[in-house]
Amino acid sequence: MEQKEKHLAIFEGEKVRRDWYKGQWYLSVVDIIQILTSSSIPKRYWSDLKIKLKNEGSEVYEKIVQLKFLASDGKKYETDCFSVGDMFRVIQSIPSPKAEPFKLWLAQVGKERIDEIHDPELAVNRAKAIYERKGYPRDWVDKRLRGINVRNTLTDEWKDRGLKDGAEFAILTDEIYKGTFDLTAQEYKKHKSLHREHNLRDHMEDLELILTMLGEVATTKLTKERDSKNFTKMHTDAKEGGEVAGKARSDIEGRLGKKVVSKKNFLPEDKSNKLL
Repeated sequence: MEQKEKHLAIFEGEKVRRDWYKGQWYLSVVDIIQILTSSSIPKRYWSDLKIKLKNEGSEVYEKIVQLKFLASDGKKYETDCFSVGDMFRVIQSIPSPKAEPFKLWLAQVGKERIDEIHDPELAVNRAKAIYERKGYPRDWVDKRLRGINVRNTLTDEWKDRGLKDGAEFAILTDEIYKGTFDLTAQEYKKHKSLHREHNLRDHMEDLELILTMLGEVATTKLTKERDSKNFTKMHTDAKEGGEVAGKARSDIEGRLGKKVVSKKNFLPEDKSNKLL
């Protein structure tokens, strides 16, 4: 895929400029408005809507991010953008027949989330169904869901011990990956030809998933048994937890006669730039 295509999403069959910022995609507001309203002056439409949102005290107004996008004249200009989630909230404010399918979708998603609060098992079943619809084998899905539980147990332990989600979590996770696979998360993604927005674990094969779980389970156990109380000590736990899984990987590779880390992934190339 050419670099410029990585910065385009498909929305209602039309192209929308986007950029990866602070861990998620941000979309051009005027591009979405032009598609939904067919306005000849989408900038003016957005200017009026922006004033309306501000006057109404909408929280989404405060979440505008300005990013530079290439315009039709070949130059880059700062453009108002929203994350995908906040963009849906803006769509709710647009009285357009084209926006109705998305408003109905949002209502359905909201109902599903409320149902999941009352019965968390529904969330697990829904995640399983989504993976299966994407073409993942059932036995892989079972491992992936188990891996999510293992990961959440580890991150809950980190949170309870005062670590901050974000940079500190990323450093410790990389330490586990390096011990397990001799690769950081970004190096691993590059090996599999994945982009920044892709979830690495969604593109692992069975043994990769199992070894990832082993590294994280070992890290959790070490942290609990040692009652580690600061980042330095938990960094040591992560390093050693990764080494436990790394030794298992080396043993498996020696017996199999080939590497565990695979370049294979489940990426549907023809859908990789779709917004929805």
